[in-house]
Amino acid sequence: MTATTGTPELKAPDLSALTAVLPPGTVAVDATSLRQAATDTSGWTDGTGPAAVVRPGTVEEVQRVLAFADAHRVPVVPRGAGSGLAGGASGTAGSIVLSTDRLSRIVELSPADGVAVVEPGVITADLDAAARRHGLFYPPDPASHRISTIGGNIATNAGGLRCVKYGVTRESVLALDVVLPGGRLLRTGHRSIKGVAGLDLTSLFVGSEGTLGVVVGATLRLRPVPAAEATLVGLFPDVASAAAGVAALGTAPVAPSVCELLGETVVASLRKRSPLPVLRAGEVLLLVQTDGHGAHAEARAVADVLRAAGGTVQVAADAAEAETLLELRRTWGLDPDRRRLIGEDIAVPRSALVAIVTAVRDIAARHGLGHSLAAHAGDGNLHPSFDVVGPDPRGEEELQRVALAAADELVATTLRLGGTVTGEHGIGTAKQRWLTDELGADAVALHHELKAVFDPHGILNPGKGY
Repeated sequence: MTATTGTPELKAPDLSALTAVLPPGTVAVDATSLRQAATDTSGWTDGTGPAAVVRPGTVEEVQRVLAFADAHRVPVVPRGAGSGLAGGASGTAGSIVLSTDRLSRIVELSPADGVAVVEPGVITADLDAAARRHGLFYPPDPASHRISTIGGNIATNAGGLRCVKYGVTRESVLALDVVLPGGRLLRTGHRSIKGVAGLDLTSLFVGSEGTLGVVVGATLRLRPVPAAEATLVGLFPDVASAAAGVAALGTAPVAPSVCELLGETVVASLRKRSPLPVLRAGEVLLLVQTDGHGAHAEARAVADVLRAAGGTVQVAADAAEAETLLELRRTWGLDPDRRRLIGEDIAVPRSALVAIVTAVRDIAARHGLGHSLAAHAGDGNLHPSFDVVGPDPRGEEELQRVALAAADELVATTLRLGGTVTGEHGIGTAKQRWLTDELGADAVALHHELKAVFDPHGILNPGKGY
Protein backbone atom coordinates (compact mmCIF):
# COMPACT_ATOMS: atom_id res chain seq x y z
CA MET A 1 0.00 0.00 0.00
CA THR A 2 1.04 3.63 -0.31
CA ALA A 3 0.68 6.38 2.25
CA THR A 4 -1.42 8.49 -0.10
CA THR A 5 -4.65 7.68 -1.85
CA GLY A 6 -5.24 7.51 -5.57
CA THR A 7 -1.54 7.18 -6.48
CA PRO A 8 -0.23 5.01 -9.33
CA GLU A 9 0.83 1.49 -8.45
CA LEU A 10 4.49 1.40 -7.45
CA LYS A 11 6.85 -0.85 -9.36
CA ALA A 12 9.93 -2.99 -8.79
CA PRO A 13 13.05 -1.21 -10.05
CA ASP A 14 14.95 -1.83 -13.28
CA LEU A 15 18.30 -2.31 -11.53
CA SER A 16 20.35 -1.91 -14.70
CA ALA A 17 18.89 1.56 -15.19
CA LEU A 18 19.55 2.41 -11.53
CA THR A 19 23.18 1.29 -11.54
CA ALA A 20 23.75 3.32 -14.70
CA VAL A 21 23.23 6.59 -12.83
CA LEU A 22 25.40 5.71 -9.80
CA PRO A 23 29.09 4.93 -9.20
CA PRO A 24 30.16 1.27 -9.16
CA GLY A 25 29.57 -0.45 -5.83
CA THR A 26 26.76 1.86 -4.77
CA VAL A 27 23.96 -0.65 -5.45
CA ALA A 28 23.93 -3.96 -3.56
CA VAL A 29 21.70 -6.91 -4.41
CA ASP A 30 23.49 -9.70 -2.55
CA ALA A 31 21.44 -11.88 -0.23
CA THR A 32 23.11 -10.64 2.97
CA SER A 33 22.47 -6.96 2.22
CA LEU A 34 18.86 -7.60 1.27
CA ARG A 35 18.23 -9.76 4.33
CA GLN A 36 19.67 -7.18 6.72
CA ALA A 37 17.67 -4.37 5.13
CA ALA A 38 14.40 -6.30 5.25
CA THR A 39 13.89 -5.46 8.92
CA ASP A 40 15.05 -3.18 11.72
CA THR A 41 15.45 -3.71 15.46
CA SER A 42 11.68 -4.11 15.77
CA GLY A 43 11.89 -7.35 13.80
CA TRP A 44 9.00 -6.31 11.56
CA THR A 45 9.16 -7.47 7.94
CA ASP A 46 6.62 -7.82 5.16
CA GLY A 47 7.98 -11.31 4.50
CA THR A 48 9.67 -10.44 1.22
CA GLY A 49 12.21 -7.63 1.38
CA PRO A 50 13.74 -5.00 -0.87
CA ALA A 51 15.00 -5.35 -4.41
CA ALA A 52 18.22 -3.44 -3.74
CA VAL A 53 20.18 -1.51 -1.13
CA VAL A 54 21.69 1.75 -2.34
CA ARG A 55 24.50 3.45 -0.38
CA PRO A 56 25.06 6.90 -1.91
CA GLY A 57 28.19 8.76 -0.88
CA THR A 58 27.14 12.28 -1.86
CA VAL A 59 24.06 14.46 -1.80
CA GLU A 60 24.08 14.46 -5.60
CA GLU A 61 23.86 10.65 -5.61
CA VAL A 62 20.85 10.79 -3.29
CA GLN A 63 19.27 13.23 -5.73
CA ARG A 64 19.87 10.81 -8.60
CA VAL A 65 18.29 7.93 -6.69
CA LEU A 66 15.15 9.91 -5.86
CA ALA A 67 14.89 11.32 -9.37
CA PHE A 68 15.10 7.79 -10.77
CA ALA A 69 12.63 6.39 -8.24
CA ASP A 70 10.08 9.12 -8.78
CA ALA A 71 10.28 8.89 -12.56
CA HIS A 72 9.87 5.09 -12.50
CA ARG A 73 7.41 4.98 -9.55
CA VAL A 74 9.74 2.83 -7.45
CA PRO A 75 9.27 2.78 -3.64
CA VAL A 76 12.20 4.08 -1.56
CA VAL A 77 12.78 3.24 2.12
CA PRO A 78 15.25 5.66 3.78
CA ARG A 79 17.40 3.93 6.39
CA GLY A 80 19.98 4.96 8.96
CA ALA A 81 21.37 2.30 11.29
CA GLY A 82 18.17 0.25 11.36
CA SER A 83 17.91 0.67 15.14
CA GLY A 84 14.26 1.75 15.05
CA LEU A 85 11.64 -0.08 17.09
CA ALA A 86 8.50 0.50 15.00
CA GLY A 87 9.39 -1.04 11.63
CA GLY A 88 9.86 2.30 9.90
CA ALA A 89 13.16 1.38 8.23
CA SER A 90 12.26 -2.16 7.16
CA GLY A 91 12.76 -2.69 3.44
CA THR A 92 9.50 -3.72 1.80
CA ALA A 93 8.75 -5.72 -1.33
CA GLY A 94 10.37 -4.37 -4.48
CA SER A 95 11.73 -1.28 -2.77
CA ILE A 96 15.07 0.48 -2.91
CA VAL A 97 16.47 0.82 0.60
CA LEU A 98 18.40 4.09 0.60
CA SER A 99 21.07 3.79 3.29
CA THR A 100 22.71 6.98 4.55
CA ASP A 101 25.58 5.20 6.31
CA ARG A 102 28.23 6.62 3.94
CA LEU A 103 27.03 10.19 4.52
CA SER A 104 28.79 10.29 7.86
CA ARG A 105 30.80 13.51 8.11
CA ILE A 106 30.70 16.08 10.88
CA VAL A 107 30.98 18.97 8.46
CA GLU A 108 31.42 21.71 11.04
CA LEU A 109 31.41 22.14 14.79
CA SER A 110 31.22 25.75 15.93
CA PRO A 111 31.69 26.49 19.64
CA ALA A 112 31.06 30.19 18.98
CA ASP A 113 27.60 29.52 17.55
CA GLY A 114 26.91 26.40 19.61
CA VAL A 115 26.00 24.38 16.52
CA ALA A 116 27.14 21.35 14.58
CA VAL A 117 26.54 20.77 10.88
CA VAL A 118 26.42 17.05 10.13
CA GLU A 119 25.48 14.48 7.53
CA PRO A 120 22.72 12.02 8.42
CA GLY A 121 24.94 8.97 8.87
CA VAL A 122 26.84 10.43 11.84
CA ILE A 123 26.48 8.20 14.91
CA THR A 124 24.74 10.03 17.76
CA ALA A 125 27.39 9.18 20.37
CA ASP A 126 30.19 10.24 17.99
CA LEU A 127 28.66 13.70 17.60
CA ASP A 128 28.32 14.02 21.37
CA ALA A 129 31.95 12.96 21.88
CA ALA A 130 33.16 15.46 19.28
CA ALA A 131 31.14 18.25 20.89
CA ARG A 132 32.51 17.46 24.36
CA ARG A 133 36.03 18.10 23.12
CA HIS A 134 34.90 21.71 22.78
CA GLY A 135 33.08 21.90 26.12
CA LEU A 136 29.69 21.23 24.51
CA PHE A 137 27.34 18.27 24.25
CA TYR A 138 24.48 17.04 22.07
CA PRO A 139 21.42 16.61 24.31
CA PRO A 140 19.33 13.86 22.63
CA ASP A 141 20.54 10.49 23.94
CA PRO A 142 18.37 7.57 22.84
CA ALA A 143 19.28 4.22 24.38
CA SER A 144 20.69 3.27 20.96
CA HIS A 145 22.99 6.33 20.88
CA ARG A 146 26.10 4.21 20.28
CA ILE A 147 24.70 2.81 17.03
CA SER A 148 21.83 5.07 15.96
CA THR A 149 22.39 7.85 13.44
CA ILE A 150 21.41 11.49 13.46
CA GLY A 151 19.29 10.96 10.35
CA GLY A 152 17.36 8.15 12.00
CA ASN A 153 16.92 10.20 15.16
CA ILE A 154 15.51 13.05 13.09
CA ALA A 155 13.20 10.72 11.17
CA THR A 156 11.63 9.39 14.37
CA ASN A 157 12.05 12.51 16.55
CA ALA A 158 13.98 10.27 18.94
CA GLY A 159 14.06 10.86 22.66
CA GLY A 160 16.22 9.46 25.43
CA LEU A 161 17.11 9.79 29.09
CA ARG A 162 17.82 13.55 29.04
CA CYS A 163 14.52 14.48 27.35
CA VAL A 164 12.92 15.48 30.62
CA LYS A 165 15.13 18.59 30.71
CA TYR A 166 16.46 19.08 27.18
CA GLY A 167 13.59 17.81 25.04
CA VAL A 168 13.41 15.36 22.15
CA THR A 169 15.37 15.63 18.90
CA ARG A 170 13.12 18.36 17.47
CA GLU A 171 14.34 20.80 20.14
CA SER A 172 17.91 20.39 18.89
CA VAL A 173 17.32 20.72 15.13
CA LEU A 174 17.77 24.21 13.70
CA ALA A 175 17.95 23.51 9.96
CA LEU A 176 17.80 20.65 7.49
CA ASP A 177 18.91 19.82 3.96
CA VAL A 178 16.34 17.45 2.46
CA VAL A 179 16.16 15.74 -0.93
CA LEU A 180 12.57 15.50 -2.17
CA PRO A 181 11.13 12.99 -4.64
CA GLY A 182 12.24 14.04 -8.09
CA GLY A 183 15.64 15.06 -6.76
CA ARG A 184 15.05 18.64 -5.61
CA LEU A 185 17.27 19.79 -2.71
CA LEU A 186 15.34 21.79 -0.11
CA ARG A 187 16.96 23.79 2.70
CA THR A 188 14.84 24.62 5.73
CA GLY A 189 15.41 26.54 8.95
CA HIS A 190 18.34 28.68 9.98
CA ARG A 191 21.68 28.62 11.77
CA SER A 192 20.63 31.19 14.36
CA ILE A 193 19.04 29.99 17.59
CA LYS A 194 15.95 32.11 16.93
CA GLY A 195 14.11 32.49 13.62
CA VAL A 196 10.40 32.65 12.77
CA ALA A 197 10.34 33.43 9.04
CA GLY A 198 7.77 31.34 7.20
CA LEU A 199 6.16 28.07 8.19
CA ASP A 200 8.23 25.71 10.33
CA LEU A 201 9.11 23.18 7.65
CA THR A 202 12.06 21.95 9.70
CA SER A 203 9.78 20.67 12.45
CA LEU A 204 7.47 19.15 9.84
CA PHE A 205 10.30 16.92 8.59
CA VAL A 206 11.43 15.95 12.10
CA GLY A 207 9.42 12.87 13.01
CA SER A 208 8.06 12.35 9.48
CA GLU A 209 9.72 8.89 9.32
CA GLY A 210 11.16 9.30 5.83
CA THR A 211 7.75 9.82 4.23
CA LEU A 212 8.31 13.40 3.01
CA GLY A 213 11.97 13.53 1.99
CA VAL A 214 15.46 12.20 2.72
CA VAL A 215 17.50 14.23 5.18
CA VAL A 216 21.03 14.72 3.84
CA GLY A 217 22.26 17.42 6.23
CA ALA A 218 21.35 18.90 9.61
CA THR A 219 22.33 21.95 11.62
CA LEU A 220 22.01 20.98 15.27
CA ARG A 221 22.01 22.94 18.49
CA LEU A 222 24.66 22.03 21.07
CA ARG A 223 24.69 22.94 24.77
CA PRO A 224 27.51 23.70 27.23
CA VAL A 225 28.63 20.67 29.24
CA PRO A 226 27.12 21.12 32.73
CA ALA A 227 29.51 22.29 35.41
CA ALA A 228 28.50 19.42 37.71
CA GLU A 229 26.23 16.38 37.89
CA ALA A 230 24.70 14.54 40.81
CA THR A 231 23.03 11.12 40.61
CA LEU A 232 20.80 9.48 43.16
CA VAL A 233 18.46 6.51 43.38
CA GLY A 234 15.04 6.54 45.00
CA LEU A 235 14.00 3.11 46.29
CA PHE A 236 10.33 2.19 46.50
CA PRO A 237 8.36 -0.97 47.36
CA ASP A 238 6.28 -0.94 44.17
CA VAL A 239 5.78 0.88 40.88
CA ALA A 240 2.70 2.80 41.98
CA SER A 241 4.52 4.40 44.92
CA ALA A 242 7.49 5.24 42.70
CA ALA A 243 5.12 6.86 40.18
CA ALA A 244 3.66 8.91 43.02
CA GLY A 245 7.21 10.05 43.81
CA VAL A 246 7.66 11.18 40.20
CA ALA A 247 4.37 13.07 40.36
CA ALA A 248 5.61 14.83 43.49
CA LEU A 249 8.81 15.83 41.70
CA GLY A 250 6.68 17.30 38.92
CA THR A 251 5.29 19.94 41.27
CA ALA A 252 8.58 20.63 43.09
CA PRO A 253 10.95 23.51 42.17
CA VAL A 254 13.50 21.16 40.58
CA ALA A 255 14.41 20.31 36.98
CA PRO A 256 16.18 16.92 36.84
CA SER A 257 18.10 16.12 33.67
CA VAL A 258 17.24 12.40 34.07
CA CYS A 259 14.29 10.79 35.84
CA GLU A 260 13.98 7.09 35.02
CA LEU A 261 11.80 4.41 36.56
CA LEU A 262 12.71 0.71 36.66
CA GLY A 263 9.93 -1.67 37.69
CA GLU A 264 10.13 -4.82 39.78
CA THR A 265 10.79 -7.34 37.02
CA VAL A 266 13.38 -5.05 35.42
CA VAL A 267 15.24 -4.61 38.71
CA ALA A 268 15.15 -8.37 39.29
CA SER A 269 16.60 -8.88 35.81
CA LEU A 270 19.37 -6.33 36.38
CA ARG A 271 20.39 -8.10 39.59
CA LYS A 272 21.42 -11.07 37.46
CA ARG A 273 23.77 -8.87 35.46
CA SER A 274 25.24 -6.50 38.02
CA PRO A 275 26.54 -6.77 41.59
CA LEU A 276 25.67 -3.14 42.42
CA PRO A 277 24.31 -3.13 46.01
CA VAL A 278 21.67 -0.50 45.20
CA LEU A 279 19.89 -3.03 42.97
CA ARG A 280 19.27 -5.16 46.06
CA ALA A 281 18.12 -2.31 48.28
CA GLY A 282 14.61 -1.90 46.84
CA GLU A 283 12.07 -3.47 44.53
CA VAL A 284 11.59 -0.43 42.27
CA LEU A 285 14.17 2.22 41.40
CA LEU A 286 13.93 5.83 40.38
CA LEU A 287 17.18 6.94 38.81
CA VAL A 288 17.46 10.73 39.02
CA GLN A 289 20.25 13.00 37.84
CA THR A 290 20.61 16.75 38.21
CA ASP A 291 23.11 18.96 36.43
CA GLY A 292 24.52 22.49 36.36
CA HIS A 293 26.15 24.70 38.98
CA GLY A 294 23.41 23.85 41.47
CA ALA A 295 23.37 20.12 40.75
CA HIS A 296 24.16 18.98 44.29
CA ALA A 297 21.76 21.40 45.97
CA GLU A 298 19.05 20.36 43.53
CA ALA A 299 19.80 16.68 44.20
CA ARG A 300 19.28 17.28 47.92
CA ALA A 301 15.90 18.86 47.13
CA VAL A 302 15.00 15.85 44.97
CA ALA A 303 15.98 13.51 47.80
CA ASP A 304 13.73 15.39 50.23
CA VAL A 305 10.77 15.09 47.84
CA LEU A 306 11.29 11.36 47.32
CA ARG A 307 11.62 10.70 51.04
CA ALA A 308 8.42 12.62 51.68
CA ALA A 309 6.75 10.41 49.07
CA GLY A 310 7.76 7.30 51.02
CA GLY A 311 11.00 6.37 49.30
CA THR A 312 14.49 5.88 50.60
CA VAL A 313 17.41 7.50 48.82
CA GLN A 314 20.97 6.50 48.00
CA VAL A 315 23.50 8.76 46.29
CA ALA A 316 25.80 7.36 43.59
CA ALA A 317 29.29 6.97 45.02
CA ASP A 318 31.02 8.51 42.00
CA ALA A 319 30.72 9.25 38.30
CA ALA A 320 31.60 5.65 37.41
CA GLU A 321 28.75 4.23 39.46
CA ALA A 322 26.39 6.83 37.99
CA GLU A 323 27.36 5.82 34.45
CA THR A 324 26.92 2.14 35.33
CA LEU A 325 23.38 2.86 36.52
CA LEU A 326 22.59 4.80 33.34
CA GLU A 327 23.95 2.01 31.16
CA LEU A 328 21.89 -0.58 33.02
CA ARG A 329 18.83 1.56 32.37
CA ARG A 330 19.63 1.77 28.65
CA THR A 331 19.98 -2.02 28.36
CA TRP A 332 17.11 -2.98 30.67
CA GLY A 333 15.41 -5.28 28.13
CA LEU A 334 18.26 -7.78 27.80
CA ASP A 335 16.78 -10.58 29.91
CA PRO A 336 17.10 -14.02 28.26
CA ASP A 337 14.64 -15.53 30.75
CA ARG A 338 11.75 -13.26 29.71
CA ARG A 339 10.33 -13.46 26.20
CA ARG A 340 8.85 -10.18 25.16
CA LEU A 341 5.69 -10.55 23.11
CA ILE A 342 5.01 -6.89 22.56
CA GLY A 343 6.73 -3.72 23.75
CA GLU A 344 5.07 -0.33 23.92
CA ASP A 345 6.11 3.32 23.82
CA ILE A 346 3.22 5.21 25.35
CA ALA A 347 3.27 8.59 27.07
CA VAL A 348 0.80 10.18 29.48
CA PRO A 349 0.62 13.41 31.48
CA ARG A 350 2.66 13.09 34.67
CA SER A 351 -0.53 13.34 36.73
CA ALA A 352 -1.68 10.08 35.13
CA LEU A 353 1.46 8.06 35.94
CA VAL A 354 -0.02 6.17 38.89
CA ALA A 355 -3.14 5.34 36.87
CA ILE A 356 -1.22 4.04 33.85
CA VAL A 357 1.31 1.92 35.76
CA THR A 358 -1.58 0.38 37.68
CA ALA A 359 -3.34 -0.28 34.36
CA VAL A 360 -0.26 -2.05 32.94
CA ARG A 361 -0.25 -4.46 35.87
CA ASP A 362 -3.99 -5.09 35.76
CA ILE A 363 -4.13 -5.57 31.97
CA ALA A 364 -1.28 -8.07 32.06
CA ALA A 365 -3.02 -10.05 34.82
CA ARG A 366 -6.35 -10.10 32.96
CA HIS A 367 -4.69 -11.54 29.87
CA GLY A 368 -2.54 -14.05 31.74
CA LEU A 369 0.74 -12.34 30.80
CA GLY A 370 3.81 -11.15 32.63
CA HIS A 371 4.92 -7.55 32.28
CA SER A 372 8.01 -5.41 32.57
CA LEU A 373 8.25 -1.65 32.85
CA ALA A 374 10.93 0.94 32.32
CA ALA A 375 10.06 4.59 31.84
CA HIS A 376 11.35 8.04 31.12
CA ALA A 377 9.13 8.85 34.05
CA GLY A 378 9.97 12.53 34.30
CA ASP A 379 8.15 13.26 31.05
CA GLY A 380 5.56 10.48 31.31
CA ASN A 381 7.03 8.27 28.57
CA LEU A 382 6.66 4.59 29.48
CA HIS A 383 8.04 1.45 27.84
CA PRO A 384 5.88 -1.37 29.20
CA SER A 385 6.12 -4.82 27.69
CA PHE A 386 3.89 -7.87 27.91
CA ASP A 387 5.92 -11.04 28.16
CA VAL A 388 6.09 -14.64 29.29
CA VAL A 389 8.62 -16.51 31.38
CA GLY A 390 9.43 -20.10 30.46
CA PRO A 391 7.14 -22.44 28.52
CA ASP A 392 3.53 -21.42 27.98
CA PRO A 393 0.76 -23.90 27.10
CA ARG A 394 -0.79 -21.47 24.65
CA GLY A 395 0.44 -21.73 21.09
CA GLU A 396 2.44 -18.96 19.46
CA GLU A 397 -0.50 -17.68 17.44
CA GLU A 398 -2.68 -17.48 20.55
CA LEU A 399 0.06 -15.75 22.55
CA GLN A 400 0.45 -13.11 19.87
CA ARG A 401 -3.32 -12.59 19.73
CA VAL A 402 -3.52 -12.21 23.52
CA ALA A 403 -0.55 -9.81 23.60
CA LEU A 404 -2.08 -7.64 20.89
CA ALA A 405 -5.40 -7.57 22.73
CA ALA A 406 -3.54 -6.44 25.85
CA ALA A 407 -1.80 -3.73 23.84
CA ASP A 408 -5.14 -2.57 22.41
CA GLU A 409 -6.50 -2.23 25.93
CA LEU A 410 -3.38 -0.40 27.11
CA VAL A 411 -3.55 2.06 24.22
CA ALA A 412 -7.24 2.74 24.87
CA THR A 413 -6.44 3.47 28.50
CA THR A 414 -3.52 5.69 27.51
CA LEU A 415 -5.66 7.78 25.17
CA ARG A 416 -8.43 8.05 27.74
CA LEU A 417 -5.87 9.50 30.18
CA GLY A 418 -4.83 12.16 27.64
CA GLY A 419 -1.74 10.34 26.39
CA THR A 420 -0.27 9.21 23.08
CA VAL A 421 0.49 5.91 21.33
CA THR A 422 4.15 6.86 20.85
CA GLY A 423 6.42 9.08 22.88
CA GLU A 424 9.60 8.61 20.83
CA HIS A 425 9.69 5.48 18.64
CA GLY A 426 7.36 6.71 15.90
CA ILE A 427 4.43 5.06 14.13
CA GLY A 428 6.28 2.97 11.53
CA THR A 429 4.16 -0.09 10.89
CA ALA A 430 3.78 -1.22 14.50
CA LYS A 431 1.39 1.52 15.60
CA GLN A 432 -0.68 2.25 12.52
CA ARG A 433 -3.66 0.37 13.93
CA TRP A 434 -4.03 3.05 16.63
CA LEU A 435 -3.21 6.25 14.75
CA THR A 436 -6.78 7.18 13.85
CA ASP A 437 -7.86 6.45 17.43
CA GLU A 438 -5.51 9.19 18.60
CA LEU A 439 -5.61 11.74 15.79
CA GLY A 440 -9.06 11.23 14.31
CA ALA A 441 -9.97 10.49 10.70
CA ASP A 442 -9.90 14.14 9.59
CA ALA A 443 -6.38 14.68 10.91
CA VAL A 444 -5.11 11.45 9.34
CA ALA A 445 -6.60 12.50 6.00
CA LEU A 446 -4.83 15.85 6.31
CA HIS A 447 -1.56 14.02 6.92
CA HIS A 448 -2.11 12.18 3.63
CA GLU A 449 -2.82 15.44 1.82
CA LEU A 450 0.36 17.02 3.22
CA LYS A 451 2.40 13.99 2.14
CA ALA A 452 1.02 14.33 -1.37
CA VAL A 453 2.38 17.89 -1.55
CA PHE A 454 5.93 16.64 -0.96
CA ASP A 455 5.61 13.18 -2.50
CA PRO A 456 2.83 13.24 -5.12
CA HIS A 457 3.58 9.73 -6.41
CA GLY A 458 3.78 8.17 -2.94
CA ILE A 459 7.24 6.64 -3.40
CA LEU A 460 8.75 7.49 0.00
CA ASN A 461 8.38 4.82 2.65
CA PRO A 462 4.94 3.74 1.46
CA GLY A 463 2.79 2.03 4.05
CA LYS A 464 4.80 3.49 6.95
CA GLY A 465 4.08 6.23 9.45
CA TYR A 466 1.16 8.38 8.45
